[in-house]
Amino acid sequence: MPIASLNRFTVPLSATQAATTQGLLMPKLKYRFRVTLDSFGVAGNPSTELTKQVMSASRPDITFEPIELQVYNSKVKLAGKHSFADTKLMLRDDASGVVSRKVGEQLQKQFDFFEQSGAASGIDYKFRMRVEILDGGNGQFEPVTLESFEFLGCFIRQVQYAEASYTENAAMDISLTIAFDNAIQLEAPGGASSGVGLDVGRVVRPPTAQGLVTG
Repeated sequence: MPIASLNRFTVPLSATQAATTQGLLMPKLKYRFRVTLDSFGVAGNPSTELTKQVMSASRPDITFEPIELQVYNSKVKLAGKHSFADTKLMLRDDASGVVSRKVGEQLQKQFDFFEQSGAASGIDYKFRMRVEILDGGNGQFEPVTLESFEFLGCFIRQVQYAEASYTENAAMDISLTIAFDNAIQLEAPGGASSGVGLDVGRVVRPPTAQGLVTG
């Protein structure tokens, strides 16, 4: 089969659109990712062990609350305030107890369960979580970050320690539900904005249309 025919393994485009010979784009793969946590747990105790024990991680889930304007025979809808749904992080609970201790340290920062004492302010316990989507490189071939989501102002909202069971043939895990204030999409950690957080400008329409509700 001629190699050129592989370029047709996608949706055909019209003559006014992009070149019709373009092949199918490579997707990001779910299992190629890395999670890092900054300021998680007690300072000075590295959280790199958590990175190696991650089982799954969520990307942002963003919802805009609609605003409805009642008009003559219909309704006009506008985008209201946005909200981020809590994100999920699942960790393997290792036999050495490193993961469990790190999670416990973070919980203690948020609230001292022994002394029944709360943190003075959010900055005392909030951390940052980074979810990087990678290209599959490893070893001498350093992985390239295809996309990085930075979760800012994070704290643990819920912890679920997996139950022990004689009937299950599986590793124990710890599931974290994490609330956060903001999420920014970057090309790479510390790199340029890409997508969510990108500067696209506030005014798109010409000045004469700025007072209109509909486009």
